[in-house]
Amino acid sequence: MTKRSFPLLWAFCALLITVSGALAVEAYAAVSTSLRVQVTDENGLPIRNAVVELRPAKRASGPIRFPWRMGMAQRNEQFVPGTLVIARGSTVAFPNLDRVRHSIYSFSPIARFEIDLYGRDQTRSFTFTKVGSVKLGCNIHDDMRGYIRVTDTPFAGKTDRNGYLTLSGMGLGSAKVTVWHPQLRAPRNELVQTVNVIQASKTRKIRVRLRK
Repeated sequence: MTKRSFPLLWAFCALLITVSGALAVEAYAAVSTSLRVQVTDENGLPIRNAVVELRPAKRASGPIRFPWRMGMAQRNEQFVPGTLVIARGSTVAFPNLDRVRHSIYSFSPIARFEIDLYGRDQTRSFTFTKVGSVKLGCNIHDDMRGYIRVTDTPFAGKTDRNGYLTLSGMGLGSAKVTVWHPQLRAPRNELVQTVNVIQASKTRKIRVRLRK
């Protein structure tokens, strides 16, 4: 091998290292995993129906679809479910399953609307085009309260009775986690944290303060 061939060899090796490193980073980022969180109050007690949203650095493309029904019924003079998570642009059905008539209204900034009284086995609907939280009420029954959380990420859901939720399908790396609850003591009832999503990670516990 001549002296002139050494610079070419070093350049070729450097190119291989660069390409290999780039492929390794791309392969690492392409790996999907899951994140399990538990939301508790200041005393460590689990919080049910807290909405958890995860937004990776690289946002997912394409339409967002959740496995649950985009509907909130009125049954036993309550909104069921009490909290519903939907994707931005979704149309929510509001079937009346009670023997009495109901109306629906919202004064929330992202969705101001009012649906007039309608009776049993009738349904009304509304399309939510902005991200955020919506508080629902009924003009006839003041104690009826419902909440719709409109999100722009497919990695979202509600905690169970033990405060747990597992989100899956996201890539590895840094991400923002937002916790929302109607009683959470923070601006817009939200708490935002940065997490590092890694494989085989332990349950991440998130403690929040609730209004009494």
